[in-house]
Amino acid sequence: MAALLLGAVLLVTQPQLVPSRPAASGMEPNQQELLRKAGTLRDDMQDSGATNSSAQQLPQTIIIGVRKGGTRALLEMLSLHPDVAAAENEVHFFDWEEHYSHGLGWYLSQMPFSFPYQLTVEKTPAYFTSPKVPERVHSMNPSIRLLLILRDPSERVLSDYTQVFYNHMQKRKPYPSIEEFLLREGRLNVDYKALNRSLYHLHMQNWLRFFPLRHIHIVDGDRLIRNPFPEIQKVERFLKLSPQINASNFYFNKTKGFYCLRDSGRDRCLHESKGRAHPQVDPKLLNKLHEYFHEPNKKFFELVGRTFDWH
Repeated sequence: MAALLLGAVLLVTQPQLVPSRPAASGMEPNQQELLRKAGTLRDDMQDSGATNSSAQQLPQTIIIGVRKGGTRALLEMLSLHPDVAAAENEVHFFDWEEHYSHGLGWYLSQMPFSFPYQLTVEKTPAYFTSPKVPERVHSMNPSIRLLLILRDPSERVLSDYTQVFYNHMQKRKPYPSIEEFLLREGRLNVDYKALNRSLYHLHMQNWLRFFPLRHIHIVDGDRLIRNPFPEIQKVERFLKLSPQINASNFYFNKTKGFYCLRDSGRDRCLHESKGRAHPQVDPKLLNKLHEYFHEPNKKFFELVGRTFDWH
């Protein structure tokens, strides 16, 4: 219980920014109780020096997506910073009803132990495309800083399919070709869920109902793959972290074909499931994908006030 209360205190004592809209009502009763008790405990903790010890904190930053956008790579790179404490697994608190029903205390229990000066970060890529999540996150903390990593929408669709395809292969289960998902009677199958996940403007509109754009930093996932250091520098600045990550933390692994990390003399790469080759797709079908995303991409660029090098 002490750990839970400490985490809540650290949330309460964060500097608050002006929210984009009033906090949503209906916070879980145990969440209200946790924050109320935290307020009464704050002075005692400061007097006893408890803030110098590690404890679980609610996240001050969440990587909200997008699925197959490079969220794992972003989290691993951000974890190079000594002032970052990252949750190891995807928590799925705000998008899974079973988890959300457990309340804020359960969410706090899923966070890593960290020191008060550290930033706790959680990553669940499904948050970006889940309609209920923005309001729920806003209810917890309207001043939270959000990270969103995006790739070319067409490439993201192919990566989405590839992941599910390999999952079936590992279980020795058959899986249809990507053409069977993308095409229906010769036309693009707009009901394919992977296509919907790449309609970034629709999901972004939902987030901007609750958070101002200045609270959401968009990482260019394609650039992160090609040259990670400049993108991570931007993330450090957005999170107001001291510049601790440098170019020497990255090296290109020719065998794997992408950048790996070097931390205190220890080299590590992403899991072999990352960076898999996409299936061969007929160029005409690829053109259909590019045409389909052309207008949605323009709407997204207008929404966020910047452009990306996408087809």
